[in-house]
Amino acid sequence: MPATQEKKKIIFTGGGSAGHVTLNLALIPWFIKHGWEISYIGSKGGMEQELVAKFPEVKYYGILTGKLRRYFSWQNFVDMIKIPLGCLQATVLVHKINPDIIFSKGGFVSFPVVVGGYVNRKKIFMHESDITPGLANKMSLPFVSTFYTTFPETEKYIKNKQKVRCVGPVLSDRLFNGNREKGAEFAELDPHKPTVMVIGGSLGAKSLNDAVEQNFESILKKYQLIHIAGKNGYNDKLHHQGYHQYEYVDAELKDLMALADIVVSRAGSNSIFELASLHKPMILVPLPAKSSRGEQSLNAKSFADKGYAEIIKDEDIANPNILLPMLDKVYQNRAKYSQAMAENPVKITTNEALCEDICK
Repeated sequence: MPATQEKKKIIFTGGGSAGHVTLNLALIPWFIKHGWEISYIGSKGGMEQELVAKFPEVKYYGILTGKLRRYFSWQNFVDMIKIPLGCLQATVLVHKINPDIIFSKGGFVSFPVVVGGYVNRKKIFMHESDITPGLANKMSLPFVSTFYTTFPETEKYIKNKQKVRCVGPVLSDRLFNGNREKGAEFAELDPHKPTVMVIGGSLGAKSLNDAVEQNFESILKKYQLIHIAGKNGYNDKLHHQGYHQYEYVDAELKDLMALADIVVSRAGSNSIFELASLHKPMILVPLPAKSSRGEQSLNAKSFADKGYAEIIKDEDIANPNILLPMLDKVYQNRAKYSQAMAENPVKITTNEALCEDICK
C-alpha cells in the first residue's frame, strides 16, 4: 500500500490588536479546506487566542511577548527580557512543529516567531496593511522571504525592494451584497432617511464615541445614526428613535453598511479599503500622533488625495462647528466621492489569491 501523504503545515502569527489578526482569520479557512495542518503562535492570553478559538482545527501556542514601544516606559526594561525569551520559545516551537510556511501579520507577538522561523530556515511571508511598516514588521524584514504590502507607497520605506510585492488590500466578500432594507429592519431605522455610521474598531475609539455623545441631539436632527462603539465604548445612556448602538456586529454588518450613506471611521488600512471597495463616502479620523506612529494619518491623506474621503483631526472630531458641517458636506456631495472610488478603484487581492500565491 502507498504511504499516506504527510500533511503540509503552516504557522500563522500576529496579534496585539484586531488589525494584526483579521487577515489571518480570513486566510485560515482556505488552508483548512485544502487539508493543511495549522498552528497559531500568539501571546499567552492575548486577544488573538480568543479569536482563533473559533477554529477547532487550529492548534494555538502562547509565548512570552514584550510590547515594542517607540516611547520611554519602565515596562520596556521588563520587555527586554521577555522578547529574547519569546524568541527562544518560538524557535523551539517552530522546530517542533516543522512547518512548510510561516505567515506573519505583524504586531509585537510576531517578531519572536519570525526570528524562530529564520533560525529554523523556514520560508516566511509577512503582510503590512499600512503605508509605513510597523515596528515589529521593520524589525522582522531581514528575516522574511516575501513582504506583501497594501499601498504601493510602502516600497519607498524598504531598502531591500526585491522582497516587496504590492498586492493591494486582501479583502473577503463579507461586506458585499448588503441589503439596505434588511439593514434598516435590523437597526429598526427608516431605509429612506439619510444615515450616518460611526465605527471605531473592535475595542472602540474613545474620541469618536465621545463625539457621538456630545453631538447626539444635533446629529439626529438631520441624520439617523448607527454607532458601533466597540468593546470598551458602549454607552447605555444614549437612546433615540433614530439611533442604534452596537458593541460589535458580524453577519449583519454588510446590511448596515448598505444602509449607511456616510461612514465616520478611524483610518486603519483594513477598514478604509473595505469602505472604498463599497464606494462609501468617508470622514476619516486618524489616530493622533501621540497614540501611533502616524500611519493612519498617511492612510487618510492617501485616500483624501484620491478624492475618496475627508479628514477631521482627532482633537476636532467632537467640535460641532467642524463635525456637523463636514457631515453635511460629505452627504451633499456623496455621489462625487463614490464616483472617485468607482473611476479609480483600489487594487484588491482576494483571500484565495493570496493563499495560492503563498503556496507556490
